[in-house]
Amino acid sequence: MHKLAALAILTSAVTVAAPSRAAPGPSAPPNRPPSSKIPAIERIARDAMKRYHLRAFVVQVRSHGLNVYTKAFGDSMYGVRATPQMHFRNGAMAFTELSTLLLEMVDHGKARLDDKLSRYVPNLPHANEITLKNLANMTSGYADYVYQPEVLHGVNQNPFRHWTGDELIRIGTSKPMMFAPGTNWGYSHTNYVILGRVLEKISGMPLDAAMRRYIFGPMGLRATFGFSTPQIPEPVLHAYSSERRADLGVKRGVLFYEESTFWDPSWTTAPGAVQVTDITDMSKTMESVGNGTVLSKRSFAEQVGPNVVGFGHSMRGCAACHRMTKSFNYGLGVVNLGPWVTQTKNFAGSGASVGYLRAMKLTVTVVTTYLPAAFDVDGNYTNASEAIFSDMANTLAPNTVPKRSP
Repeated sequence: MHKLAALAILTSAVTVAAPSRAAPGPSAPPNRPPSSKIPAIERIARDAMKRYHLRAFVVQVRSHGLNVYTKAFGDSMYGVRATPQMHFRNGAMAFTELSTLLLEMVDHGKARLDDKLSRYVPNLPHANEITLKNLANMTSGYADYVYQPEVLHGVNQNPFRHWTGDELIRIGTSKPMMFAPGTNWGYSHTNYVILGRVLEKISGMPLDAAMRRYIFGPMGLRATFGFSTPQIPEPVLHAYSSERRADLGVKRGVLFYEESTFWDPSWTTAPGAVQVTDITDMSKTMESVGNGTVLSKRSFAEQVGPNVVGFGHSMRGCAACHRMTKSFNYGLGVVNLGPWVTQTKNFAGSGASVGYLRAMKLTVTVVTTYLPAAFDVDGNYTNASEAIFSDMANTLAPNTVPKRSP
C-alpha cells in the first residue's frame, strides 16, 4: 500500500501564479524565476517522492514576496491528501525568531549583544564569561542537552513526556563544556533555551506573548502559533516515524512504523517558542529575516552577515564543533549557505527547509514526511528536505547553493 501511494503521488492542491499581462518595464520585478522553471520543479518533486520514500511533500516558491508556485504531493495520513494549508511544527525556525527578538530588544535599547549572561541568569555556570551573542551564534560552549542520555533516550522511551525549560537548562549546563566560551563554534539547543529565559526578563513578558508582539504581528504571520501542549490546529500534516526502534528493542525485520504527529515537542526549544506553522508563514518568516524587515541595518548585518567565516575548528570529543566557511556559516539563528539565508528542522519523522536569496528576492520552502522505506533497519533516516531544497534552489538560481558543509 505504501509503495502504491508513493508511486501514485496523489496531488491534493496546487497554486501557480498567473502570468502578468502587464508589459515589461521598470516596475516589473527583476530576476523573477520564469514560469518555464515550473516543470523542472515538478520533476524534482516527483523524483523526490520516489527517491526519498516520501509520504507527503509540500513545496512553495515565492518571488518578491508573491507566490509563484505552491503544491502538495502525497498523503497526510491514509486516505487524506496533503494540502499546502496544513500545519506542521517549525522546529529550529524558533531559533531564527528568538535571535530576531533579541536583536529587536537591542534596537529598542533594552539589551546589548555583549551583555554578560550573568546580568540576567547569574546562577548558571560560566555566566560571567558568556555573552548574549555567544548564545545566539553558538559559541558559548554549553553542551547540547539533546544528545545527553537523559534526553536522547528519554524522548524515545516516552515521546509524550513534557520537558520543562529548567530541566533542559540543568541538563545542558551540568555537563562538561564543549569548549571555553568564545573559543570555538558548536551547535547546541541549550543556548536557545537559555536565551528564551533571558528574553522574558528583557522584554518583561512571557516568551509566547513577546513572540506574538514582536515577531508574529510585524511579520504578518497568520498561521503560526505557539503552544505549551502537543496541539496542532487543523488541518494537520501528519508525520510517522520508526526512530524509536532501537530504544524499544524492536528486532530488525519487524515492521515498526508509528504516528509521531502529536509527540510532545517540549524538548526541542525554549518554552513559549515551541510552534506550529504552515508553508506560507515559513516562507514569509524567512523573507522578513532575509530582508531585515523588523531590524535596524546594524542588527540585520549582525543576524545574516557571514561574520564568523574562518572561525571555529573541529576537535576531538566535539561532534558539534566545526570551522565556519563561506559555503556554510552561522549567523544569529540562521544558517548561511553561500548567499542563501536558511533554516531547517528535522525531528519526529518530519523535515523542512527554507531559504531566501536576497539578490533575487527568491524564496524556496519544502516540507517532508516519510514512508516506512525511508527508515533503515535501526530506524534512522535523513532529512531529505535539505537535499531537495538545494536541488530546487539551484534549478531556480543556478550554482547559488554550495555543497552542504559540514
